[in-house]
Amino acid sequence: MKLKKKDIRSLTKEQLRNFFVENGDKAFRGNQVFEWLWSKSLHTFEAMTNISIETRQMLEENFVINHIEVDSMQRSKDGTIKNGIRLHDGFIVESVLIPTEKRTTACVSSQVGCSLDCRFCATSRLKRMRNLNPDEIYDQVVAIDKQSKLYHNRKLSNIVFMGMGEPLMNYNNVIKSIDKITSPEGLGMSSKRITVSTSGVPKIIKKMADDEVKFNLAVSLHSAIDSVRTSIMPFNETFPLKELGDALVYWFEKTQRVVTYEYIVWDGINDKKEDIKALINFCKLIPCKVNLIEYNPIDDGEFQQANSRVIDNYISNLEMHDIVVNVRRSRGKDIDAACGQLANKS
Repeated sequence: MKLKKKDIRSLTKEQLRNFFVENGDKAFRGNQVFEWLWSKSLHTFEAMTNISIETRQMLEENFVINHIEVDSMQRSKDGTIKNGIRLHDGFIVESVLIPTEKRTTACVSSQVGCSLDCRFCATSRLKRMRNLNPDEIYDQVVAIDKQSKLYHNRKLSNIVFMGMGEPLMNYNNVIKSIDKITSPEGLGMSSKRITVSTSGVPKIIKKMADDEVKFNLAVSLHSAIDSVRTSIMPFNETFPLKELGDALVYWFEKTQRVVTYEYIVWDGINDKKEDIKALINFCKLIPCKVNLIEYNPIDDGEFQQANSRVIDNYISNLEMHDIVVNVRRSRGKDIDAACGQLANKS
Protein backbone atom coordinates (compact mmCIF):
# COMPACT_ATOMS: atom_id res chain seq x y z
CA MET A 1 0.00 0.00 0.00
CA LYS A 2 1.30 3.46 -0.91
CA LEU A 3 2.06 5.56 2.16
CA LYS A 4 0.41 8.97 2.38
CA LYS A 5 3.00 11.72 2.11
CA LYS A 6 3.37 14.05 5.08
CA ASP A 7 2.78 17.79 4.69
CA ILE A 8 6.31 19.16 5.08
CA ARG A 9 5.08 22.38 6.68
CA SER A 10 3.80 20.43 9.68
CA LEU A 11 7.47 19.81 10.61
CA THR A 12 9.49 22.10 12.87
CA LYS A 13 12.89 23.30 11.73
CA GLU A 14 14.50 20.81 14.12
CA GLN A 15 12.50 17.93 12.63
CA LEU A 16 13.57 19.00 9.14
CA ARG A 17 17.22 19.11 10.21
CA ASN A 18 16.88 15.63 11.72
CA PHE A 19 15.29 14.31 8.51
CA PHE A 20 18.31 15.35 6.47
CA VAL A 21 20.81 13.93 8.98
CA GLU A 22 18.90 10.62 9.03
CA ASN A 23 19.08 10.56 5.22
CA GLY A 24 22.84 11.08 5.11
CA ASP A 25 22.84 14.82 4.42
CA LYS A 26 23.91 17.86 6.45
CA ALA A 27 21.60 19.37 9.08
CA PHE A 28 21.86 22.86 7.54
CA ARG A 29 19.92 21.54 4.53
CA GLY A 30 16.88 21.62 6.81
CA ASN A 31 17.47 25.35 7.43
CA GLN A 32 17.54 25.99 3.68
CA VAL A 33 14.27 24.13 3.07
CA PHE A 34 12.63 25.82 6.07
CA GLU A 35 13.51 29.24 4.61
CA TRP A 36 12.05 28.32 1.21
CA LEU A 37 8.82 27.11 2.83
CA TRP A 38 8.21 30.03 5.15
CA SER A 39 10.03 33.32 4.53
CA LYS A 40 9.98 32.72 0.74
CA SER A 41 6.56 30.98 0.79
CA LEU A 42 7.43 28.50 -1.96
CA HIS A 43 4.85 25.89 -2.89
CA THR A 44 7.02 23.54 -4.99
CA PHE A 45 10.24 21.64 -4.24
CA GLU A 46 11.34 22.15 -7.84
CA ALA A 47 11.83 25.89 -7.25
CA MET A 48 14.29 25.36 -4.34
CA THR A 49 17.22 26.26 -6.54
CA ASN A 50 20.07 26.13 -3.98
CA ILE A 51 19.36 22.43 -3.34
CA SER A 52 20.54 19.61 -5.60
CA ILE A 53 18.10 17.93 -7.99
CA GLU A 54 18.60 14.64 -6.12
CA THR A 55 17.65 16.26 -2.80
CA ARG A 56 14.59 17.88 -4.35
CA GLN A 57 13.52 14.50 -5.71
CA MET A 58 13.95 12.96 -2.25
CA LEU A 59 11.71 15.67 -0.79
CA GLU A 60 9.17 15.05 -3.54
CA GLU A 61 9.12 11.33 -2.71
CA ASN A 62 8.58 11.91 1.02
CA PHE A 63 6.52 15.09 1.37
CA VAL A 64 3.80 17.34 -0.05
CA ILE A 65 3.29 21.08 0.35
CA ASN A 66 -0.45 21.48 1.00
CA HIS A 67 -0.84 25.09 -0.10
CA ILE A 68 -3.89 27.25 -0.78
CA GLU A 69 -5.04 28.63 -4.15
CA VAL A 70 -6.92 31.88 -4.72
CA ASP A 71 -9.87 30.25 -6.48
CA SER A 72 -11.85 33.46 -7.11
CA MET A 73 -11.30 37.16 -6.56
CA GLN A 74 -13.84 39.99 -6.46
CA ARG A 75 -12.93 43.67 -6.31
CA SER A 76 -15.26 46.20 -4.73
CA LYS A 77 -15.73 49.74 -5.97
CA ASP A 78 -14.11 50.90 -2.68
CA GLY A 79 -10.93 48.87 -3.36
CA THR A 80 -11.77 45.96 -1.07
CA ILE A 81 -10.85 42.53 -2.45
CA LYS A 82 -12.60 39.30 -1.47
CA ASN A 83 -10.86 36.00 -2.14
CA GLY A 84 -12.38 32.57 -2.39
CA ILE A 85 -9.54 30.43 -1.02
CA ARG A 86 -9.43 26.79 -2.13
CA LEU A 87 -7.78 24.48 0.39
CA HIS A 88 -5.88 21.31 -0.55
CA ASP A 89 -8.91 19.11 0.22
CA GLY A 90 -11.31 21.18 -1.90
CA PHE A 91 -12.96 23.17 0.88
CA ILE A 92 -13.28 26.91 0.29
CA VAL A 93 -12.97 29.75 2.82
CA GLU A 94 -12.97 33.49 2.24
CA SER A 95 -10.45 36.18 3.08
CA VAL A 96 -10.58 39.92 2.50
CA LEU A 97 -8.12 42.73 1.79
CA ILE A 98 -9.41 46.00 3.26
CA PRO A 99 -7.60 49.15 2.09
CA THR A 100 -7.82 52.59 3.72
CA GLU A 101 -5.76 55.71 3.15
CA LYS A 102 -3.14 54.76 5.73
CA ARG A 103 -3.16 50.96 5.81
CA THR A 104 -4.13 47.70 4.19
CA THR A 105 -5.62 45.03 6.42
CA ALA A 106 -5.96 41.30 5.84
CA CYS A 107 -9.13 39.75 7.27
CA VAL A 108 -8.39 36.02 7.51
CA SER A 109 -10.43 32.91 8.25
CA SER A 110 -9.57 30.31 10.90
CA GLN A 111 -12.22 27.62 10.31
CA VAL A 112 -14.17 26.13 7.40
CA GLY A 113 -17.63 27.24 8.54
CA CYS A 114 -18.02 28.20 12.20
CA SER A 115 -18.37 26.49 15.58
CA LEU A 116 -20.78 29.10 16.94
CA ASP A 117 -24.35 30.12 16.18
CA CYS A 118 -24.61 33.93 15.97
CA ARG A 119 -27.95 34.49 14.27
CA PHE A 120 -26.92 37.68 12.45
CA CYS A 121 -23.80 36.21 10.80
CA ALA A 122 -23.86 34.43 7.44
CA THR A 123 -20.86 32.24 8.31
CA SER A 124 -22.67 30.72 11.31
CA ARG A 125 -25.19 29.19 8.89
CA LEU A 126 -22.42 26.96 7.56
CA LYS A 127 -21.64 24.08 9.89
CA ARG A 128 -18.02 23.80 10.96
CA MET A 129 -16.29 21.35 8.62
CA ARG A 130 -12.80 21.60 10.10
CA ASN A 131 -10.19 23.88 11.58
CA LEU A 132 -7.62 25.51 9.32
CA ASN A 133 -4.00 24.46 9.74
CA PRO A 134 -1.37 27.09 10.67
CA ASP A 135 0.06 27.09 7.12
CA GLU A 136 -3.42 27.65 5.59
CA ILE A 137 -3.87 30.76 7.76
CA TYR A 138 -0.33 31.89 6.94
CA ASP A 139 -0.92 31.43 3.21
CA GLN A 140 -3.97 33.72 3.31
CA VAL A 141 -1.75 36.50 4.70
CA VAL A 142 0.92 35.88 2.04
CA ALA A 143 -1.70 36.02 -0.74
CA ILE A 144 -3.22 39.26 0.57
CA ASP A 145 0.21 40.85 1.00
CA LYS A 146 0.87 40.16 -2.71
CA GLN A 147 -2.48 41.73 -3.62
CA SER A 148 -1.75 44.76 -1.44
CA LYS A 149 1.54 45.32 -3.28
CA LEU A 150 -0.05 44.71 -6.68
CA TYR A 151 -3.22 46.81 -6.34
CA HIS A 152 -2.27 49.36 -3.66
CA ASN A 153 1.49 49.59 -4.08
CA ARG A 154 2.28 48.92 -0.42
CA LYS A 155 2.89 46.04 1.92
CA LEU A 156 0.19 44.62 4.13
CA SER A 157 0.16 46.54 7.41
CA ASN A 158 -2.43 44.81 9.64
CA ILE A 159 -4.12 41.45 10.16
CA VAL A 160 -7.48 40.76 11.78
CA PHE A 161 -8.79 37.28 12.59
CA MET A 162 -12.36 38.27 11.74
CA GLY A 163 -13.04 36.04 8.76
CA MET A 164 -14.86 32.73 8.83
CA GLY A 165 -14.78 30.79 12.09
CA GLU A 166 -14.22 31.41 15.80
CA PRO A 167 -10.43 31.76 16.25
CA LEU A 168 -10.45 30.66 19.89
CA MET A 169 -12.10 27.36 18.89
CA ASN A 170 -8.96 26.73 16.83
CA TYR A 171 -6.60 28.25 19.36
CA ASN A 172 -3.48 26.12 18.92
CA ASN A 173 -3.37 26.49 15.14
CA VAL A 174 -4.13 30.23 15.30
CA ILE A 175 -1.27 30.72 17.77
CA LYS A 176 1.12 28.70 15.59
CA SER A 177 0.15 30.75 12.54
CA ILE A 178 0.74 34.02 14.41
CA ASP A 179 4.12 32.72 15.62
CA LYS A 180 5.11 32.13 11.97
CA ILE A 181 3.64 35.45 10.78
CA THR A 182 5.60 37.40 13.42
CA SER A 183 8.82 35.36 13.26
CA PRO A 184 11.86 36.83 11.47
CA GLU A 185 11.98 33.41 9.74
CA GLY A 186 8.40 33.96 8.51
CA LEU A 187 6.84 37.31 7.57
CA GLY A 188 8.39 39.33 10.40
CA MET A 189 5.19 41.30 11.12
CA SER A 190 4.68 42.99 14.48
CA SER A 191 2.25 41.34 16.93
CA LYS A 192 0.90 44.83 17.67
CA ARG A 193 -0.54 44.88 14.14
CA ILE A 194 -2.54 41.68 14.67
CA THR A 195 -6.00 41.53 16.25
CA VAL A 196 -7.79 38.32 17.17
CA SER A 197 -11.56 38.78 17.36
CA THR A 198 -13.62 36.36 19.44
CA SER A 199 -17.28 36.00 20.30
CA GLY A 200 -16.05 35.24 23.81
CA VAL A 201 -14.69 31.92 25.09
CA PRO A 202 -13.73 32.75 28.71
CA LYS A 203 -11.43 29.77 29.36
CA ILE A 204 -9.36 30.50 26.24
CA ILE A 205 -9.20 34.25 26.95
CA LYS A 206 -7.62 33.37 30.31
CA LYS A 207 -5.26 30.94 28.58
CA MET A 208 -4.17 33.68 26.16
CA ALA A 209 -3.34 35.89 29.14
CA ASP A 210 -1.35 33.06 30.76
CA ASP A 211 0.44 32.41 27.46
CA GLU A 212 1.45 36.12 27.41
CA VAL A 213 0.34 36.64 23.81
CA LYS A 214 1.38 39.96 22.29
CA PHE A 215 -1.44 40.53 19.79
CA ASN A 216 -4.60 42.62 20.36
CA LEU A 217 -7.93 41.24 21.55
CA ALA A 218 -11.36 42.23 20.23
CA VAL A 219 -14.65 40.83 21.54
CA SER A 220 -17.80 40.61 19.43
CA LEU A 221 -20.17 41.76 22.18
CA HIS A 222 -23.40 43.27 20.70
CA SER A 223 -25.23 43.26 24.03
CA ALA A 224 -24.29 43.47 27.72
CA ILE A 225 -27.64 42.01 28.81
CA ASP A 226 -27.58 38.21 29.02
CA SER A 227 -31.13 37.61 27.76
CA VAL A 228 -30.62 39.89 24.74
CA ARG A 229 -27.18 38.49 23.94
CA THR A 230 -28.45 34.91 24.18
CA SER A 231 -31.30 35.71 21.78
CA ILE A 232 -28.83 36.82 19.08
CA MET A 233 -25.81 34.71 20.10
CA PRO A 234 -27.25 31.50 21.62
CA PHE A 235 -23.86 30.18 22.79
CA ASN A 236 -23.97 33.01 25.38
CA GLU A 237 -26.02 30.58 27.47
CA THR A 238 -22.87 28.43 27.77
CA PHE A 239 -20.48 31.39 28.17
CA PRO A 240 -22.57 34.06 30.00
CA LEU A 241 -21.49 37.67 30.40
CA LYS A 242 -20.37 37.22 34.04
CA GLU A 243 -17.84 34.57 32.95
CA LEU A 244 -16.78 36.65 29.94
CA GLY A 245 -16.34 39.73 32.14
CA ASP A 246 -14.27 37.80 34.69
CA ALA A 247 -12.04 36.45 31.91
CA LEU A 248 -11.52 39.96 30.49
CA VAL A 249 -10.62 41.34 33.93
CA TYR A 250 -8.07 38.50 34.20
CA TRP A 251 -6.78 39.36 30.68
CA PHE A 252 -6.24 43.01 31.60
CA GLU A 253 -4.61 42.26 34.94
CA LYS A 254 -2.12 39.97 33.17
CA THR A 255 -1.48 41.95 29.97
CA GLN A 256 -2.41 45.58 30.78
CA ARG A 257 -3.82 45.82 27.26
CA VAL A 258 -7.04 47.53 26.26
CA VAL A 259 -9.80 45.35 24.78
CA THR A 260 -11.95 46.45 21.83
CA TYR A 261 -15.68 45.64 21.94
CA GLU A 262 -17.36 45.21 18.57
CA TYR A 263 -20.97 46.22 18.79
CA ILE A 264 -23.79 46.36 16.23
CA VAL A 265 -26.99 48.21 17.14
CA TRP A 266 -30.16 46.66 15.68
CA ASP A 267 -33.62 48.10 15.45
CA GLY A 268 -35.86 46.68 18.19
CA ILE A 269 -33.16 44.41 19.63
CA ASN A 270 -30.53 46.43 21.52
CA ASP A 271 -31.59 50.02 20.84
CA LYS A 272 -33.06 50.98 24.23
CA LYS A 273 -31.74 53.05 27.13
CA GLU A 274 -31.20 49.94 29.25
CA ASP A 275 -29.01 48.46 26.47
CA ILE A 276 -26.79 51.54 26.52
CA LYS A 277 -26.63 51.55 30.33
CA ALA A 278 -25.67 47.85 30.42
CA LEU A 279 -22.89 48.43 27.86
CA ILE A 280 -21.52 51.36 29.88
CA ASN A 281 -21.46 49.21 33.04
CA PHE A 282 -19.71 46.37 31.19
CA CYS A 283 -17.14 48.83 29.82
CA LYS A 284 -16.30 49.91 33.37
CA LEU A 285 -14.86 46.46 34.14
CA ILE A 286 -11.57 47.21 32.34
CA PRO A 287 -10.06 49.90 30.08
CA CYS A 288 -11.60 49.39 26.65
CA LYS A 289 -12.85 51.02 23.50
CA VAL A 290 -16.08 50.40 21.58
CA ASN A 291 -16.39 50.03 17.81
CA LEU A 292 -19.97 50.60 16.71
CA ILE A 293 -20.16 48.57 13.50
CA GLU A 294 -22.49 49.16 10.61
CA TYR A 295 -24.75 46.13 10.10
CA ASN A 296 -24.60 44.24 6.83
CA PRO A 297 -27.82 42.36 6.05
CA ILE A 298 -27.69 38.66 5.16
CA ASP A 299 -30.88 38.45 3.06
CA ASP A 300 -33.71 37.44 5.38
CA GLY A 301 -34.37 40.89 6.86
CA GLU A 302 -34.74 39.65 10.44
CA PHE A 303 -32.04 42.08 11.62
CA GLN A 304 -32.17 45.76 10.64
CA GLN A 305 -29.67 48.49 11.43
CA ALA A 306 -30.94 50.91 14.09
CA ASN A 307 -31.52 54.48 12.94
CA SER A 308 -28.86 57.16 13.24
CA ARG A 309 -30.56 58.81 16.23
CA VAL A 310 -30.05 55.63 18.28
CA ILE A 311 -26.40 55.38 17.18
CA ASP A 312 -25.87 59.03 18.20
CA ASN A 313 -27.45 58.23 21.56
CA TYR A 314 -24.97 55.39 22.10
CA ILE A 315 -22.06 57.66 21.14
CA SER A 316 -23.03 60.57 23.39
CA ASN A 317 -23.68 58.32 26.41
CA LEU A 318 -20.43 56.38 26.01
CA GLU A 319 -18.42 59.59 25.60
CA MET A 320 -20.15 61.08 28.63
CA HIS A 321 -18.59 58.22 30.62
CA ASP A 322 -15.15 58.73 29.03
CA ILE A 323 -15.37 55.54 26.96
CA VAL A 324 -13.59 55.74 23.60
CA VAL A 325 -16.07 55.02 20.81
CA ASN A 326 -15.57 54.78 17.03
CA VAL A 327 -18.11 54.22 14.29
CA ARG A 328 -16.88 51.68 11.75
CA ARG A 329 -18.34 51.93 8.25
CA SER A 330 -18.26 48.60 6.45
CA ARG A 331 -16.29 48.19 3.25
CA GLY A 332 -16.82 45.70 0.43
CA LYS A 333 -20.60 45.45 0.90
CA ASP A 334 -21.22 45.31 -2.84
CA ILE A 335 -19.27 42.01 -3.04
CA ASP A 336 -20.56 40.52 0.25
CA ALA A 337 -17.12 41.06 1.80
CA ALA A 338 -18.26 43.14 4.77
CA CYS A 339 -18.35 42.06 8.41
CA GLY A 340 -20.71 39.09 8.90
CA GLN A 341 -21.28 38.45 5.19
CA LEU A 342 -18.67 35.77 4.48
CA ALA A 343 -20.59 32.65 3.50
CA ASN A 344 -19.18 31.18 0.28
CA LYS A 345 -22.22 32.13 -1.79
CA SER A 346 -20.27 31.00 -4.84
